[in-house]
Amino acid sequence: MGLIDRIRRVIRANLNSLTVRAEDPEKILEETVQQMQENLMQLRQGIAQAIATQKRTERQMANAQSVAEEWYRRAQLALQQGNESLAREALTKRLAYQQTGEALATQIDEQSTVVARIKKDMRTLELKIAEAKTKKDMYIARARSAEASYKLQEMLGTSSSLDGIKAFERMEEKVLQLEAQTEAISTTSKDALAQQFASLEQAGDVDAELAALQKQLSTESQKRQQLPKTPD
Repeated sequence: MGLIDRIRRVIRANLNSLTVRAEDPEKILEETVQQMQENLMQLRQGIAQAIATQKRTERQMANAQSVAEEWYRRAQLALQQGNESLAREALTKRLAYQQTGEALATQIDEQSTVVARIKKDMRTLELKIAEAKTKKDMYIARARSAEASYKLQEMLGTSSSLDGIKAFERMEEKVLQLEAQTEAISTTSKDALAQQFASLEQAGDVDAELAALQKQLSTESQKRQQLPKTPD
């Protein structure tokens, strides 16, 4: 299993822990990103080691090729001097170093493939970490909001909170009753005062009418007295 696959399994495991167990979401997310950072560091170390190994193998291959060429020159020199047996031994040495060089070349190709794969995994993980950091802040904010909402609902659901709310409701009802009574008293007082003034106004009208009637009767009586008396 590749390193990226193991990282994905770790992330899924942490997210499952977040949903299954009653753990701190912020802590889980922080730990997940931290573990991804540690895995990225391991990848970078792995790339450095793989590149160092590849460079060392390239130097070994170059040395094997150089030694093989040197044995070929020795074989030529031995033949020029008529020493066929020595030339054969030199060519045998040359062949051995050539085979070593070819094996090292194959190993270099394999190492190059490994380095390329690790670099690809590293770039993928870097993108995953950048995405995780962005989502981490968003999820932490959502988790905090959900936790605050949960605590508020939990607080409102307790008997003490409900009793407090009911007490406020009772106080509000009493205040409304007092306000209604005050308004009723004020209205009644205003009505009584208005009735008193109306009575005074009505009494004044009756007195005026009575004086006018008395004056009229007095005038009529005077007129009758002034009339001449008729003989019987």
